[in-house]
Formats: sequence, structure tokens, C-alpha cells
Amino acid sequence: MDPYETENPFEEDTDRVQSEASSAYRVNLSAPSSPPSQSSRIPSSPSLGSASRPAFPSSGSHRQPQAYKSDFCCTRDQWLHSGEEVEIVITDALKTSVNSSSTYITYVIKSGTAEAQHRYSEFESLRTSLARLYPTLIIPPIPSKQTIGDYAVKQAKAKEDAAMIARRKRMLQTFLNRIARHPILSNEHVFHRFLDGEVSWTEVLHSPPLSLLPTNILKAPSHNPTDQNASPGYTALPNPSATHALRRPDQRFLDSEVFTNKFAAHLSGPMEKVTRRTMKRWSDSSHDHAELGAALNGFSLNESGQLSSAIEKTGQAVDATYMSTTLLLQELEQNWAEPLHEYTQFATIIKKLLVYRHQKHVQYEMTQENLEAKREQLEELEKSEHAARRLEEALGRGRTSADSPRTEDGTPSSGDNSRADTGYLPPHPGPNPVRRRAPGMGFLSALSYTLHGMMDVDPATARRNAISKAREQISLLEDALHLSAQDLKYSSSTIQADLDRFQRQKVADIREMAISMAKSHRDWCKKNLEAWEEAKREVEKIPDHPNRMLEEIVEDSGGVANGSRESTSTIDGH
Repeated sequence: MDPYETENPFEEDTDRVQSEASSAYRVNLSAPSSPPSQSSRIPSSPSLGSASRPAFPSSGSHRQPQAYKSDFCCTRDQWLHSGEEVEIVITDALKTSVNSSSTYITYVIKSGTAEAQHRYSEFESLRTSLARLYPTLIIPPIPSKQTIGDYAVKQAKAKEDAAMIARRKRMLQTFLNRIARHPILSNEHVFHRFLDGEVSWTEVLHSPPLSLLPTNILKAPSHNPTDQNASPGYTALPNPSATHALRRPDQRFLDSEVFTNKFAAHLSGPMEKVTRRTMKRWSDSSHDHAELGAALNGFSLNESGQLSSAIEKTGQAVDATYMSTTLLLQELEQNWAEPLHEYTQFATIIKKLLVYRHQKHVQYEMTQENLEAKREQLEELEKSEHAARRLEEALGRGRTSADSPRTEDGTPSSGDNSRADTGYLPPHPGPNPVRRRAPGMGFLSALSYTLHGMMDVDPATARRNAISKAREQISLLEDALHLSAQDLKYSSSTIQADLDRFQRQKVADIREMAISMAKSHRDWCKKNLEAWEEAKREVEKIPDHPNRMLEEIVEDSGGVANGSRESTSTIDGH
């Protein structure tokens, strides 16, 4: 059995936590729409998939039954949750220059009766927005950007490469359908507005809930980062680093992290490398068969009779192998290589999701440490305040008894000299006026004296202010700790539930990938077998060897051949 199956921590049974972050109620559905953009149609790029075979993934490969909905935020929401098998299709790619100084490619999206056009950067902003709105969910990936090498090789034509556009069409369509089949993301009104061709995407980005997203997601509620009524305790939460070590880590998520790293290393390492190498060799073989078929067909023109027909049929069989190999390459790219790369991206996304949960856990522990430190500080301040009060009370009792001095016979004394024996402290005399100072030092000395006097005037008041401030900070940290504990619990349960959903999706998709690969190879073998069987029948019409043809001619002419052969044998015998 595959070790990944036995070590997989995603299969643990956990209670599903439904998201409460639906944003339909936060969006103004009556917002004015922008006028539809005008674009010029360009020839659609060639499809790399088989016309008779559905694109990966199929509509029901990992679709989960969704809860019944009676209230819908818009028409797209009602269409997505109609209970039928819905499919979002990218029908075409258009070249346009609307609102831009240069041309770019827009992809035409058809969802039911609605049609929208979006460029690649808008797909990217949709995914980024969903990742910020739902930091505890696995947001499907979009196709990777072109590398610098692609731009260097193709230069100005890099963005108009037909193969790249066709690949993006397929993978962006997969991205949209994965969101449409997600039990939580499919309810997000931002996604509905993306599918609606009557709404400008720029308006969506600058309207709620996206305009309400905080700068730092870690200091916002995990279940609803756009909540404007969030507790002020979130401001007291620290901003931990992703590399900060945990004192008490959760073993379940440590196992998930280890498994994800293994999964990513296996996909991005041997599987993708071998797949690229295999497809390159298939491509080289296809080109070689194309050249060989052309050479055989040309050679058949130089011959005559049955040999010419046999060579021509052989060339046609080689051409059939070339065409079937080209189709096999297209299907392997669409149904194997692209999904494999997509799951490599999924592994990276899951890593980031586990990092977010790790930071939330670190945030909880750091808040605990800060609260304990503040409590210790308050305890020390209160001890100092208590000791100062006791000292003040003792000094007050001593001053009271010293204010009434008595004579030797016990009678109270009177006179101006009584102050000399009391605890009276004279005011600060100030700097000695007789002492000579260096020029310019008088002002600095006076300022220093004044500052020291301000700081030392009433230490008790400063101490009481520190105590009051510490108590306020402790109250805020207690609220922050409670909020952090709730966020950590919600993040852990929601991430684990989505990891379980992803595991079921992964099993269904890999099963579909393997079946598709088997069907592609079977069809390749069938097509080649038919072509080569026909070529074999034509080749069998050619005599086995020229000597055999000579023997048949001699037998038909009678004994002359026998006499000649016997005479030749006699001569050879001598």
C-alpha cells in the first residue's frame, strides 16, 4: 500500500464547521454597473483536448451534496444552487485594448445565461480576495504566470501564444468550477459578481466586503475578517513570525505539515520531472514519425506495382501513428500534466494555510505570555504601593508625635526652636548662587534641576498611574486572549474540515487522472493497431522472395527449366 495513504492525517473524522462569513448581506446589490466593454474578436486558440472527451475534472468527480437553500442573494447564486449539474465554461479568448494603452487577452465566461469577460489579472485578484476573505479555506489555484524565459524567447508574442492561451482557458475554467462546487465559496457574492457580466470588477474591488478587509488578517476575526464591530481586543494581539516556535504544538497539524511536505516534494520532484521528460520523448517520436511517413510516401512514388502500394500503406500507418501520438500528447497534457501541476500548487496553498494556523497558535501563546508578564508587573507595582502606604502611615504617625515636643517634666514646650527637633524638611534650596558656572551652563543646569524636580515631585502619583494603566492593559489582554482562543479553535476545526474535503477531492481527481491516462493509451493502441493491420495486409500481397517468383515461372514453362537446372547442376557438379 502507498505510504501516503497510511500516513495521511487528513482522513481524521472531525466535525464540519460551516463558515459564517457569507458576505452577501454586506454588498449593495443595487450598485450601478459599468457599460459593457467593447472588444475585437481574435481567432480562438486551438483546443488541446479531445472533442469527444470531457475536460478534467469532470463535473461530478468530487461534487458534494450541498445544503438546501431557499434564500438567494442573486441570480447567479440561484443558478449555482439549483440542484442541477452546472458547469462554468470559458468559451473563447478575445484580444482587446479597452481601458488600456496596450492590447491584452480577455477570457469569455459563460455561466448559465450570463456572460462575462475577464483578463488574467482579474482572475488573480479574485483568488487573492477570496484568500483574504476566507483565510481558513483552501482556495483553488490559477495557472502560473509566464516565466521571464518565456518573455525572453517569445518577446512581444508571449502573451498571445496560442498554446499558452489554450492552457489558461482550461485551467481557469477548472478554477471557476472548483469554486462553484465548494460548499462555502460557492455562496460568496463576490464570486457571483465575478460571473455577472453586467458588473465592473473594479467596482467590486472597491466596494464591500473587499473594501473592508484589514491590512493585517492576523489581527481580525478568522471567521469574518471584514467585521466592523470586532472587539478592540484584536488590536492587542501580537503579529508573530511564521518561523516562531510553539511551546505546545498540536501534533495533528504537525503530522499534516509533514505529510504536505512529502506530498509536495513527490509531486514537484520525480512525478513532474518524469512527466515532462516522457512527454518530450513522445513529442520527439511524433515528429520523427511525421518525417518518416512523408519519406515513405515519397518513396512509394518511385516504385510500381504491389511494392508501391505496400510502401504507401506503410507510410499511411506511420502517419496514423504520428496523428495518434499527437492526440495522446494533447490528452496527457490536459488530463495528466496540468492536473499534476495544479496539485503541486495545491500543496503550496495548504502549506500557507498551515502557516496561518501556526501563526494563530503562536499569537495565542504570545498573548498568554504578555498577560502573565503584565500581571506580574501589576503585582510588583501593587506591592510597591502597599509598602509606600505603610511607610507614609508610619511617617505620618511619627510626624504627629514629633509636632508636640515635651520638656523634661512632661509639659509641652513652646518657641521658635521647636522646629529644630521635628521631622520638618525644608524646601529645596536651589543651586548655590555663589558657585561660579561656566558660560552657558546656567540654563542647562536650571533645566536639569526643573526636570528632576518634575520627576521627583510625586512618585506616588506616577506609581498609581502605572497601576491604573497596567490594569487597563490586563483587561485588554484578557479580552485578546479570549478572542485568540476562539480564533484558534475556529481555525483548527475549519482548516481540518477543509483538509478532509480536499482529501476526498484529491482521491477522486487522481482516480480520474489514472483512468484518463489508461483510456488515452488504449485509444492510441487501437488506432495504431487498425492502421498497421491494414498495412500488414497490403505488405502480405508482396511475394516472400524473388527466387520464389522465379520458381513459379519455371514450373509453368514445363521441363525446360528442369533440363536447364539439371545441366547446371551437372556442370556445377564437375
